[in-house]
Amino acid sequence: MNRTAEVTRKTAETNITVKLNLDGTGQSSLHTGIGFFDHMLDQIARHAMMDLDVQALGDLHVDGHHTVEDVGIALGQAVHQAVGDKKGIRRYGHAYVPLDEALSRAVIDFSGRPGLVMNLPFKSGMIGTFDSQLTHEFFQGFVNHAFVTLHIDNLRGENAHHQAETVFKAFARALRSALELDIRSAGLVPSTKGTL
Repeated sequence: MNRTAEVTRKTAETNITVKLNLDGTGQSSLHTGIGFFDHMLDQIARHAMMDLDVQALGDLHVDGHHTVEDVGIALGQAVHQAVGDKKGIRRYGHAYVPLDEALSRAVIDFSGRPGLVMNLPFKSGMIGTFDSQLTHEFFQGFVNHAFVTLHIDNLRGENAHHQAETVFKAFARALRSALELDIRSAGLVPSTKGTL
């Protein structure tokens, strides 16, 4: 089974290419022009154990909004393409991840229905040059185009860098778990409906 994808998204605001291999080794090549965002995408690659290449040119002279949102959209499209008919996957995944004083939880369902619930009370508006509000825009773009339900909660944290990092790591770990192939249900769609 070849669970790879390549997606290009070009708009008047961004030009983005995402390549991924869901069954990779956590390697990444990331260039978005936003250092902290690259750091978070690296967490996704490493902790989801997917190979991830993201090359993005965006209108950063405006701000990071279009770049971050459109990377989320393109990543969602790539994951949706790579996972295919979802036969044999576990479907559900969850993870808790701590980092010093911060703790976050992510729960994901490859349901075929986009839905995002986030509780993320950042202690700071900016993390380097990254606007913390864009975390929501990234995940909204992802769920809308990966067709997943995602619940994310930052349960505690005082440092915004730590809060964000636990969120992205928990998301990645939950994603890895949901996309794992289950030998007990090989060839089966994990739903009583027979489709997702």
